[in-house]
Amino acid sequence: CENRSANFLYKKDVLACCFHSCRLEKQEFLYIVLMEVYDMSNGYEDHMADEPKDSKTNLIVNYLPQNMSQDELRSLFSSIGEVESAKLIRDKVAGHSLGYGFVNYLNPSDAERAISTLNGLRLQSKTIKVSYARPSSDSIKDANLYISGLPKTITQKDVEDMFARYGRIINSRVLVDQASGLSRGVAFIRFDKRAEAEDAIKDLNGHKPPGAAEPITVKFAANPNQARSTQIISQIYHAQSRRFGGPVHHQAQRFRFSPMGVDHMSGISGVNVPGNSTSGWCIFIYNLSQDADEGILWQMFGPFGAVTNVKVIRDFNTNKCKGFGFVTMTNYEEAAMAIASLNGYRLGDKILQVSFKTSKTHK
Repeated sequence: CENRSANFLYKKDVLACCFHSCRLEKQEFLYIVLMEVYDMSNGYEDHMADEPKDSKTNLIVNYLPQNMSQDELRSLFSSIGEVESAKLIRDKVAGHSLGYGFVNYLNPSDAERAISTLNGLRLQSKTIKVSYARPSSDSIKDANLYISGLPKTITQKDVEDMFARYGRIINSRVLVDQASGLSRGVAFIRFDKRAEAEDAIKDLNGHKPPGAAEPITVKFAANPNQARSTQIISQIYHAQSRRFGGPVHHQAQRFRFSPMGVDHMSGISGVNVPGNSTSGWCIFIYNLSQDADEGILWQMFGPFGAVTNVKVIRDFNTNKCKGFGFVTMTNYEEAAMAIASLNGYRLGDKILQVSFKTSKTHK
């Protein structure tokens, strides 16, 4: 098996993780994780400074197959009309594709036709997304909202209908439990402008929609570009009531508590390791703050794969977190990646210890 190495650096030292693998599937998995966050959080804006500014001709193409070349990208879009430029965005360190790029047409009509023709096209195992690229500006940055406490029966259309009156919605996503098919009560909405998102927060944060057991929480979602001043995970952690100082710190020994090294992440399906059960792989999270709740665990582990259950262990008398909790994930490799990425990270003033649950783990 030919050795391949990849060094995926999540922007600004947020959720940074390195891993080695003998199989392209491992690279493909992390690529999907990164692309999901880039797409919902405007992560591509740093690259847009070098791109043409005319939004009528300039397109951004997301979810490209990782092995697709820049020439192939240009060839695909040239089938619609004359392309002035095509650029596949690559990791500046490792050189691999980040799975998205920009295409600029000479004629606005060709760009419009490319969206209607190629958006949703299935390429290999990917469904590409084609849309107008928006020039980077302060007015469109940080316009992504995180909504929690939604009814389990809510749909993506319901969420969009609730927020549509505040402005143009670029995209939306409702997190769904794979087992039941019902909403997890969490959604993301990205507006065209930050001011629109601010209006939605003012009106809907604390609002109780039909079918909800309690008022919903609406606040700005974590943005990778803000990592120098805030933490991606603590930003969704009791937003206005509590602020944590300092960036997320990538610990040099952050794999110290991990039950496995990152060099052993291939060929591991079905291996008998701690934390395995018929319902999934149980992960133990230690050193949580007293204010930690299930929502923060969903947000921490959700980007890595399917999460079936989260539980924060609370003090019976105070109902405060006792400092630890559990997350169950369906897939072992996704669980191992979450452990490798989150073990040793600072959340507020706490450094987390994340590992597979063992028979000696707290109960």
